[in-house]
Order: sequence, then structure tokens, then C-alpha cells
Amino acid sequence: MKLMNKVLGATLASVLAMSSLSANAFAIETEVIDEKWGKPTIVYGGGLNQEQINQTTNLFGVTDKNNVYEMYTYGQDLDKYLNFVGGNTASLISSVMVKKTGSNGVVVKILTPENITKITQQQYANAAITAGVYNCEIEVASVSRVTGESALTGVYKAFEANGEVLDTNRTAVAQEELETTNAIAQENANTQGFNSSTLDAAMTEIKKELAEAKQQYGSIDQQTVINVVNNVINNYNLGNILSQDNINAIINLMNKYVNTSAIDSKEVLNQLNNLANSLHIDVNGLIQDAKASGLWDKIVNFFVDIWNMLTK
Repeated sequence: MKLMNKVLGATLASVLAMSSLSANAFAIETEVIDEKWGKPTIVYGGGLNQEQINQTTNLFGVTDKNNVYEMYTYGQDLDKYLNFVGGNTASLISSVMVKKTGSNGVVVKILTPENITKITQQQYANAAITAGVYNCEIEVASVSRVTGESALTGVYKAFEANGEVLDTNRTAVAQEELETTNAIAQENANTQGFNSSTLDAAMTEIKKELAEAKQQYGSIDQQTVINVVNNVINNYNLGNILSQDNINAIINLMNKYVNTSAIDSKEVLNQLNNLANSLHIDVNGLIQDAKASGLWDKIVNFFVDIWNMLTK
């Protein structure tokens, strides 16, 4: 039965992976200026030359620069938002376009997944919410291969340029969240049964449950953090996949998270709920589409046949 659960878990992991690719089928509108929410803001990596800037503008689909605000990230921005002492402007290549919206939470789309080698859309969204970003569409693009870890600097700078002051303690924890989640995903990339989309969803759920616990009990101690992390990890079938070092890294991160103002923010909880619901809707939609087309039965039968062969 344990093996069968793993087989069925693989089916769900496949669906989650599909959902992460299809989740954010939006494009930021730049043809028409939105008079309510203002112009989208493009923040270019400070290490780009003029030709690369033009290429990046094209990646964002901008045909009239009068319809967007333009900014750049510099080494001092890494120091300010990410606590990277001595940040190097020349290494900043990834760029973002940000547009405020009225609702729907934080939605991220990586336009050049072939050039953002480490960070996933869900990881960007999760960390941005921790930092205090809310209700916006974010597009990420790079003209060359980069890890993508500094892209959120541009998001924070865009928000502040539009009058939203962010807590730098939270942006530093958000960056640590991004790096911790990504490091665990990279370490387990070839581990049987692991899927980064499942880990991303688990991280969202952990932060949700901690926020709800804080609202209910007024404070969160170390044991509560440990219990929430372990329970969610097990509920997402990651308990037998992640190492104890991986789990301890998440616990250490969440101990820092609960000591930021994010844990008390109703807006953060709303954004996390939106993020979790969007993944849930995407997975259910894919399953229903697969069932309607007969693909789901074929997938299930395929894994059942494997099970039958293994148990003969």
C-alpha cells in the first residue's frame, strides 16, 4: 500500500508540475494606460547595456515606452533590500515589469524560463508576499542565463517608486525564503517522488497556518513552528523525501518569519490564501479537463498497471 501511495503521489506531482506551467497565463497590458492603477513599471538590471535593454523591452512586449515607467537596479539596491553587502551592479541582468491590480493577489509569470535557471514562479510569489508585495502582476525576463535570485529587488524598487514603502527586515527574510526554498529544491531535484511545485505549495501552507495560529493564540513559540512545519511537510507527502537538514532549514526560516510584521498582517494572509487557491483551482481544473478527455483514466490505468507488475 505504501508503494501504491507513492505511485499515486507521482500522478499528483505530475499534475502539480503541469499546473505550475499553466497557472499564470496572463500578459501585462501596455497598449493602454490604466487610469486607475497607473502605468506598469519596468525595472531593468543595472548590468545591461543599451542593446540588452532594448531586447528586454521587447521581451516585455512594450511597443510604446510612454506607456511605462522605467527604472534600474543597482548594487546599493541589493544592500538595501536583500542585505547583500557590496552588491555588484554589473551582475544584475534579470529584469521585471510590475503592474498593480485591484485584487487577485500576487501573480508571477517568467517570460524566459530558459534563462531563469533556479527560481520558480511560485517561489517568486511566495517571497514577494513575505516582503509585503500585494495585488500585482509581475513578469520576469532575462536576455541571458542567470539564477534569477536578484529579480525581486526590481519588484521592491517598483513598489516603492509607486508609493509603497516596504519593511527591509521583511525583504531580507523574503530573500532568505527564496534562497532556502530554492536550495532545497535543487538538492532534491533528482530525488524520487520530489516535485518543486509541491514544495512551493507546502511553503505557502506553512506560512498560512502560522499566521492563523498567531491570530488565534496571540503568540507563536518554537514548538508551534516545529509542529506546523512537520505537519504540513507530512501532509504534502514530503516527510520521507526531504532530509532532516532540509526540514530544519525551513524551521529556522520560519522562526525568522514569525518575528517579522508579516505574521500579523491580514493582507499577507489574504495574499497567501489567493496564492493557495490559485494552485488548488489550477490542479482541479487540469484534473477535470483530463477526466473529460479520457486522459485521466489513461494516467491512472498506467500507474495501476505498474503497480500490478510490481506486486505480482
